[in-house]
Amino acid sequence: MSLKERIAHGRGGWGRGWIIVLISIFLAALVWLFVNLSNEYYGTISVPVVAHCNIEGHGNTSSNTVIVSARCRTDGYRLVREYSRRERKVVTVNFDAADMRRSGPDTYSLIGGAKNSYVNQFFGEGTKVEAFITDSLRFFFPPENHKKVPVEIPKSLGFRPQYMQAGPFKVDPDSVTVYGEASQLEAIEKLTTARLSINDLHDNRHGVLGINPVKGVRLSVDAVSYEIPVARYVEVRTQMPMEVWNAPAGQSLQVYPPMADVVLLCRFPLPKDPIPSFKLYIDWKDYSSSITGKCVPRLLRLPPGVLEYRVSPEVFDCIEAR
Repeated sequence: MSLKERIAHGRGGWGRGWIIVLISIFLAALVWLFVNLSNEYYGTISVPVVAHCNIEGHGNTSSNTVIVSARCRTDGYRLVREYSRRERKVVTVNFDAADMRRSGPDTYSLIGGAKNSYVNQFFGEGTKVEAFITDSLRFFFPPENHKKVPVEIPKSLGFRPQYMQAGPFKVDPDSVTVYGEASQLEAIEKLTTARLSINDLHDNRHGVLGINPVKGVRLSVDAVSYEIPVARYVEVRTQMPMEVWNAPAGQSLQVYPPMADVVLLCRFPLPKDPIPSFKLYIDWKDYSSSITGKCVPRLLRLPPGVLEYRVSPEVFDCIEAR
């Protein structure tokens, strides 16, 4: 190889070496940057917040925006994005009405430690708040036409033999606030869900049903929960004499028939014999206000463990004794 060729070859090798060095420095810088940005740092983060909350009688979205600022600990990526963006994206936060305090006409505030429950909604997952800079958050919820109506669950329930409903059918909430134009609200008397059909019930049952939507209005909740208490029962049969209570001095009634057939449906197993504490009676006041002298017996109290009772006959003839 001639001298000129060796010089040219050397220059080419030097050029390629510099390129490799520069690429290595660039890659090292990227690695350093990624490693450092993944570490946690302290910084101030501010977000514009719109409140969403079901406050009775008001719209569910605040008409104003509040800037929430806090000193936070988070990774470098988040801080770089925070300080580099020109416009901050508005965040809609769902607040629990129990955390809101009325602070003026149609104005509600979130104050004190309640803010800590919404850190993830304010700033996102992975951000730890050291201290809030914004003290109280005040939101304006405009008033809105509203009306409270009951919720009805159409139902068809079938029970396994020797099982029955052991208490009231519970709906929660049992009424819902409806928002809309006054003319629309006037026509709404109740809300319904899909029909609940269950057979062979032999234990407690609970669930959730969506409320049938009504066009043009907003509901405070769109679903309700239900609970059906169920118990196994055993029948206890007896006969007992019909007593007359509250008769004036010197007055008495003759009751026909004098004995009542009673069936007690009791929770199984029986805690104790319910018959001694089961009392039926005819109230003189019912007789004195009756035109025909027919009276329905009253129950003194339902003994513990008795789910339901039946009396035959249901109506008794009463005649004042002379």
